[in-house]
Amino acid sequence: MEFTGIPAAALDFYDDLEVDNTRSFWEKNKAVYAEAVKAPITALCVALGPEFGDAKIFRPYRDVRFAKDKTPYKSHQGAYVAVAPATGWYVEISAPGVRVGSGFYHAEGPDLARIREAIADERSGTELAKLLKSLQRKGFEVGGERLKTTPRGYDADHPRIELLRHKSLTVGKSYGFEPVIHTSELLDSVRRDWRAMRPFVEWVSYRLP
Repeated sequence: MEFTGIPAAALDFYDDLEVDNTRSFWEKNKAVYAEAVKAPITALCVALGPEFGDAKIFRPYRDVRFAKDKTPYKSHQGAYVAVAPATGWYVEISAPGVRVGSGFYHAEGPDLARIREAIADERSGTELAKLLKSLQRKGFEVGGERLKTTPRGYDADHPRIELLRHKSLTVGKSYGFEPVIHTSELLDSVRRDWRAMRPFVEWVSYRLP
């Protein structure tokens, strides 16, 4: 299937799902999900595959076993290309539109320790800080879960203490409702932004086994 854009019906679907997140709504609108959401995001990822790798299209069902929120369906559709443990590129469709991202969303103790050691190191840490500032100048936002306190073993006055507090570290950009998301040109936009984030992804993946 050739990628031709994300139809407006995909955003409408998630608008409605946020109001009525029930099995009955899903059953009535399964065809909309399949045609307006899953098919185009799959086509987008297939087109990006030769350069970035095969993507995982996430299931639309929430794991509610240990959650207080028991709504059964996710309010977005994500796809992810892994290049290292919990690290790679991401694209998402939801009611607010389309967004892209990259980075590591989770790191086990030893992996997080390696990343923090690299951030603390003057050479590699300065490199990362410059990469992130460059991406911010291009319109990307830096995010991720952070500690409120200073991580053990590091000084509170470390020049990169804010980066050292990160338990996950991501970079992202939202296209929102821009007209481009409904056209085939979105493919070029995602490709361009994933390429821009590549040095950051490579910085993280180099520190992971």
